[in-house]
Amino acid sequence: MTLFDNMTTVALYTTLTVIILIWYGAAANPFKIGGLFVKENLFNRKYNAHFVALILILFCNKIELSIEKTMTNKHDFAGFFQSIEGSFVANLQHTFENAWLTPILAFVYVVVFQAMLIASVGIYTYRSPNKKMFYATCYAVMLNYAIAIPFYLFFPVSEVWYHDPNVSFLMLNAFPDFEHQYRALSGLNNCFPSLHTSISVTLAILAVRSGIKRWAWFCCICAGVVIFAIFYLGIHWLIDMCGGLVLATFASTVGVRMSRINWTLRGRRGSIVPQTSPVSYLREDVK
Repeated sequence: MTLFDNMTTVALYTTLTVIILIWYGAAANPFKIGGLFVKENLFNRKYNAHFVALILILFCNKIELSIEKTMTNKHDFAGFFQSIEGSFVANLQHTFENAWLTPILAFVYVVVFQAMLIASVGIYTYRSPNKKMFYATCYAVMLNYAIAIPFYLFFPVSEVWYHDPNVSFLMLNAFPDFEHQYRALSGLNNCFPSLHTSISVTLAILAVRSGIKRWAWFCCICAGVVIFAIFYLGIHWLIDMCGGLVLATFASTVGVRMSRINWTLRGRRGSIVPQTSPVSYLREDVK
């Protein structure tokens, strides 16, 4: 069952999904939150600086793909991973493969995953006091990419379907032109650690810490579905997922701690000085 024809279709589905998720997670008009997002970027320098930094770190992944093309004599560690975990992915895929399940999991992998991140930014902009959870999300996502990118450059691991002939790339059943339309955003050997695992679990951990129960439940369930999807679709190794879990735990913990720091401008030269708030917190209070 073909679900995606091109990236325009992906963008349309993502936009609609973001609107629904913001409405659900924030329990407010998503267009009102969109207006607040624009206002914060225009008049709040701290907010804007964090958002711009978040966008820039996402572009670093594209830069990594360009650098990777110039590198030669790279060893593929996929065989090493398979020697450890055997046919885990092949067995899981053959057990659960279903014509109706494939497009659902492809939709989660391509659309819901990125919609969760965008919606989290909107929800925390509206619901988080002092924007603490927004800042925590920015820091955590940036840490995920900053740590993962060096692995992609110097520890390449090919996707399971590309290495193991017993595994099919089921994504093509829902998105036939995936290799031409979407592959530019995701390298074929950028498997360890799994960013789909680390980002989705990071968002789930932050959602729990935010205290927004309905959003926490949704993110936790989606993170579980995303993890199942990376195996079912034949993309990631079990070790990739384990690495993603470790990265998510570290990034979310450090992201929350960094969000507690009040960065203020001091001195004639305008140097930025971290000023730790005396009041610690375990979770955000919600409106």
